[in-house]
Amino acid sequence: MSVSLCLNADLGEMPGEEGRALDAAMLEVVTRCNIACGGHAGDADIMRETVRRALANGVQIGAHPSYPDICNFGRRSLQIAPKDLLVSLTRQTKLLVEIAASEGARVVHLKAHGALYNDAARDERLALLVARVAHDAGLREIVGPPGSRLEAAARAAGLEFIAEGFADRTYEADGSLTPRSIEGAVIDQPEVVLAQAIAFAKDGLVATRGGGRLDLPIRTLCLHSDTPGADKNANAIRAGLEQAGVLVRA
Repeated sequence: MSVSLCLNADLGEMPGEEGRALDAAMLEVVTRCNIACGGHAGDADIMRETVRRALANGVQIGAHPSYPDICNFGRRSLQIAPKDLLVSLTRQTKLLVEIAASEGARVVHLKAHGALYNDAARDERLALLVARVAHDAGLREIVGPPGSRLEAAARAAGLEFIAEGFADRTYEADGSLTPRSIEGAVIDQPEVVLAQAIAFAKDGLVATRGGGRLDLPIRTLCLHSDTPGADKNANAIRAGLEQAGVLVRA
């Protein structure tokens, strides 16, 4: 039986021409993208250009909303009233939906960004709020960590859940990502990143920072686009997966 895997990337996050060029390169590799909606990065012009490029490459489009926290790139947990967070996430998501519709494209999924992604994976209240945003915006899928509160909330809202893994991050014994504040949380050796991607795709397994192994079946693998050489790394991962017999598709 053939093994297939979706590759996704968070886009629209880096400013200027360099950011747009990197996004364009990543869209030639991935099969699904998550476009920043202004909460932590991005603006309407960047969203529109990214939507157009995704459409041209046949890449599925997703919303990538976050805590409204541009100063910290959405990587800090915020104590914000649920009603205010709901308003912010709804505004972010619907702006991308409207831009995509005006370009003849459709936003199919939502993937929360940064601290919100991690918080909603653990907090049922936040998970249900994120699922409500996706449902009310007419999206049909949520991307998030396998076995998380987000998975349960997505299913409760009648949405499809797309379990996600990370090839360039280390994992803790409980299945959570190692905090970036810990040295070695981001894997920078290309051969290790590729090996982890293949293990995820073919066996549903990932090594933990403590030396154990976790059964963590996923359907999509995130390729970070905000690290040096991201486009070359993404190409190498896709090529390595295909050489290992993995079919890369949305």
